[in-house]
Amino acid sequence: MVKRPVIKWLLVLILASSVFFFTNALSAKTQTYIIQMDRSAKPESFNSHIDWYSSKVNSVLTKPEKADDQNQNQDRIIYTYQTAFHGVAAQLTQQEAQLLEQQDGVLSIFPEQKYELHTTRSPLFLGLEPHDSTTANVWSQRLSDHDVIVGVLDTGVWPESQSFNDTGMSPVPRRWRGACETGKGFTKQNCNRKVVGARIFLRGYESATGKFNEQKEYKSPRDQDGHGTHTAATVAGSAVRGANLLGYAYGTARGMAPVARIAAYKVCWVGGCFSSDIMAAVDKAVADGVDVLSISLGGGVSSYYRDSLSIAAFGAMEMGVFVSCSAGNGGPDPVSLTNVSPWITTVGASTMDRDFPAIVKLGNGRSITGVSLYRGRMKLDTKKMYPVVFAGGNSSSPDPSSLCLEGTLDPRKVKGTIVICERGISARVQKGVVVKNAGGIGMILANTASNGEELVADCHLIPAVAVGENAAKSIKHYAMTSPRAKATLAFIGTRVGVRPSPIVAAFSSRGPNLLSFEIMKPDLVAPGVNILAAWTGELGPSSLATDRRRVKFNILSGTSMSCPHVSGIAALLKSRHPEWSPAAIKSALMTTAYVHDNTNKPLEDASRAEISTPFDHGAGHINPSKALDPGLVYDIQPQDYLEFLCTQKLTPMQLKVFSNRTCRHTLANAGDLNYPAISVVFVENTNVSVLTVHRTVTNVGPAVSSYHAIVSPFKGAYVKVEPRILKFTKAKQKLSYKVTFTTKTRQPEPEFGGLVWKDGVHRVRSPIVVAWGMLI
Repeated sequence: MVKRPVIKWLLVLILASSVFFFTNALSAKTQTYIIQMDRSAKPESFNSHIDWYSSKVNSVLTKPEKADDQNQNQDRIIYTYQTAFHGVAAQLTQQEAQLLEQQDGVLSIFPEQKYELHTTRSPLFLGLEPHDSTTANVWSQRLSDHDVIVGVLDTGVWPESQSFNDTGMSPVPRRWRGACETGKGFTKQNCNRKVVGARIFLRGYESATGKFNEQKEYKSPRDQDGHGTHTAATVAGSAVRGANLLGYAYGTARGMAPVARIAAYKVCWVGGCFSSDIMAAVDKAVADGVDVLSISLGGGVSSYYRDSLSIAAFGAMEMGVFVSCSAGNGGPDPVSLTNVSPWITTVGASTMDRDFPAIVKLGNGRSITGVSLYRGRMKLDTKKMYPVVFAGGNSSSPDPSSLCLEGTLDPRKVKGTIVICERGISARVQKGVVVKNAGGIGMILANTASNGEELVADCHLIPAVAVGENAAKSIKHYAMTSPRAKATLAFIGTRVGVRPSPIVAAFSSRGPNLLSFEIMKPDLVAPGVNILAAWTGELGPSSLATDRRRVKFNILSGTSMSCPHVSGIAALLKSRHPEWSPAAIKSALMTTAYVHDNTNKPLEDASRAEISTPFDHGAGHINPSKALDPGLVYDIQPQDYLEFLCTQKLTPMQLKVFSNRTCRHTLANAGDLNYPAISVVFVENTNVSVLTVHRTVTNVGPAVSSYHAIVSPFKGAYVKVEPRILKFTKAKQKLSYKVTFTTKTRQPEPEFGGLVWKDGVHRVRSPIVVAWGMLI
């Protein structure tokens, strides 16, 4: 009896101690942090910046209790950054990170962030090659073309692809400081005059996910995913005749800048892409000497000073490197963009004039056209009808069965039928596998409201056809109301000359720019739907583990595909105009972009089958041949970008994240940044009725020229351009103008238009957005 209270309290103490140690264990857990340092603050007592960075990190580390822990502390720093960004990436506890952030010389600390990949005919469609052999093209190969190097941050490269053949290429430029790192399945011989460099960055990935599994992944630049090979080949792949995917899209495949060099920086792995690795790759790529960076990945939107990729891109831009990033695949939702910093070229996706038609023939006599890349052993007799079933109902909200998710289909109902599956949740090709495993013989992939009429072709493992939203509704209605609903599927092949095209892809992320309404995003659109390019030898075209097919080329869709189009064309412009800044190249791309399709009507939005806006297509669709000779450019220097940041209510310490430069307050507001697009907002609950923006153009055309302004009319505002005529008397001359917007009638929705400067040869167009109140 007497001992029980003692035992009771002893148990309480043991339990409390367990909780204490468990809590301590949790709080002591480390994760990767990116630490940005003020390079100019290094004390003279340190021999190098790296020594100083290490000292700072070590000063906050929890004192080790064991010798083994001491060794672990020495390994806490996983990267040092010295070119586009200054600082380190280190494994810290939350408490250590908080202590370090308070130290002198530390500008900012970011926790590791996981990024995702944003996942032929495009050169001809873009006018980069002639329709016949007698027409000149912009690929007249000059020696300077060989000296442009594009860094591709992605999943690596499959070097055996013919797209990376270096036949006829000149020696690698002496200025190149990159390396060809070796590892599993990758030797020095895998680099050549085309693929001039290949590196891997995985310390952040390992820190986040544990020890690297070499049984599942190549610990080398070799690409087992295919995404990196596809984007690299789109940027600068060599010409390959007879390229095709199982007979589809047969022709010559080549990159946008086919004689440019490629440097592959592998930052994405099976478990994702991590910001510390991406930062290290950007830093090393700039040090290596790349001219262009192509980055087809993104995370969420953070404030400029909290976005590690934005900060690294700023450093790259300061060093003269053009940075192109994918806008993201979050469309058609508004405000779904990533990579929105003004010094980054943000690329949305559009269709081309090529598709892969397939037919759904219904038992009621109706035929519906969709798309497919199916070519396999399973065949459907087009003269025979098969039962068609839909496991969903009339509800507007999808259910697991209607989406054909794993384990949701009843084999008793599905066996021997063609199954209707709605898009969403799972991969499109995976739905076909679910149907096949349940005994189905075919699939109709049905678009929903979020996909609209956009059709994306896939290399399915069973006979399958994708159809638009309206057609999907009628097919589902037929299947649910007809007791003996039947159908068959027919595959036509490849069709070119599709009209209308281009169309803005439904999946392409949309504006406006959440961080700064005055900076219109995306910047432009480029081909990103059904793009043929080189592929890995490690995976089948569906990317499913069960797909045993192996192909040399694959067809993919996403802003991941549109971004390298722009990166390659930027390389082309850099080779012809080596003196141009990244902003000048971007200006040339934007001001020459077109906003009408091949039927001469305004560009459409695939999600709504309506006219698209600059929030969808930016300045318009890329037009390489015009961009080579834009007439005028809107140039922006690094100091100008800092002046823009000075209008964003950042603290002096937050501004130092980007540069040690100081604000000169040369911009009255963010809208005065010399951007090739104009976006003005009359804020709610103010008496402001007049807004003025200023721009400066640089003459890169004929020395003596005269441009006059044409501006769109707006319902809600008067627009005045002063002066209306710009007269240039010499090359590289700069002239300024201002545009004044005076509210006439406040409009409930933003209005869109454009300002065009014309000299009889050139047409320099800037999109205009005028809004009253908040844009979102």
